[in-house]
Amino acid sequence: MSSSASRSLLAALALLLAACRAEPAAPQSTDFPPADRPVSEIRGAQVSDEESRDRVNEAERVMDMAAIEPGMTVADIGAGNGYYTIRLARRVGAEGRVLAEDIIAETRDRLAERVARERLDNVSVRLGEATDPMLPPASFDRIFMVHMYHEITSPYEFLWNLRPALAERGRVVVVEADRATNRHGTPPDLLVCEFAAVGYRRVVFEQMESIGGYLAMFEREGPRPEPEAIQPCEGQE
Repeated sequence: MSSSASRSLLAALALLLAACRAEPAAPQSTDFPPADRPVSEIRGAQVSDEESRDRVNEAERVMDMAAIEPGMTVADIGAGNGYYTIRLARRVGAEGRVLAEDIIAETRDRLAERVARERLDNVSVRLGEATDPMLPPASFDRIFMVHMYHEITSPYEFLWNLRPALAERGRVVVVEADRATNRHGTPPDLLVCEFAAVGYRRVVFEQMESIGGYLAMFEREGPRPEPEAIQPCEGQE
């Protein structure tokens, strides 16, 4: 090998090493504390039939409280059969965008077919991961999590990965039942504690008995903690 080729190789290796030092390794799942409470099994893609939910005006009331407006960009995490996806798409209009996500491929595929059938050009459907929604950073005015938080197996990791996706003044909208996490709900104080542990603050809370639970909204607050610094909350059986 010539001396000039050797110098070029050494320079390339130096650049590669510098890049590796500049880009920190992604946190591993083992860096995050486990949930100190039960996790519900994932149930069917639909909480109840859409007609029953519309009779109590569920989606409209929740979207009103979340201040969903035309032109917004919204994510529907754990979208299931698309009850909220479809209604969010209509509310944000042609200038808005909805990203619908589920972690079960078959559910994602059925929702994609529904979106295509209803010609919702402002909706994209994708597959997420149980611990990481893999959303683009600084993109969403609202991120919806409806009757699914209790099914997240690693909530601190999930919320940590979710946080960067919020746009400035963006909010996470959670609809849950007020009962134990192994009974397909989350007590409000536990929800607040787990969100706060990852750098969120609750800005809205409303009991909504007619839709089977409550609504809570969160914004980012302060810096995102390092995974190993997260203090887990005491769970409830």
